[in-house]
Amino acid sequence: MTAVVPSLTLVRRIKAAPAAVFDAWTRPEILATWWGPHHTRVLEAEIDPREGGRFRVVLVEDTGARHEISGTYAEVAPPERLVFSWAWTNAPERVSRVTVVLRQIAEGTEVTLTHDRFADEGTATRHRRGWTESLDRLTTRFGAA
Repeated sequence: MTAVVPSLTLVRRIKAAPAAVFDAWTRPEILATWWGPHHTRVLEAEIDPREGGRFRVVLVEDTGARHEISGTYAEVAPPERLVFSWAWTNAPERVSRVTVVLRQIAEGTEVTLTHDRFADEGTATRHRRGWTESLDRLTTRFGAA
């Protein structure tokens, strides 16, 4: 029997063109305005959005706790798709994958985020909460479609 590897998929409809939403994922100054759960803010963001390029984001919680995420882009297809690895600096051996698909709809863009290859269900649950709040912040930035 093959073990099921936990994953999550979230969908949002945003009132902005796919190119603007793609920029929100790939331009550090825009990403810093929405990335992370509600109780965090982006302290640093470095993004090289090309296949083989790397990203690094440092979040700081309201409590002062710092968290660093980094990864490498496997696919960059503006303004439709991003695929990148994801690892926390405190657990570099636990690499997961994020796929972001942007689809134009009449009202703007439908964003489908899939985060997979989690080590366990608890990790998937924590990431679901974080991505839900991040996508809520992204939707607030542009408006819901």
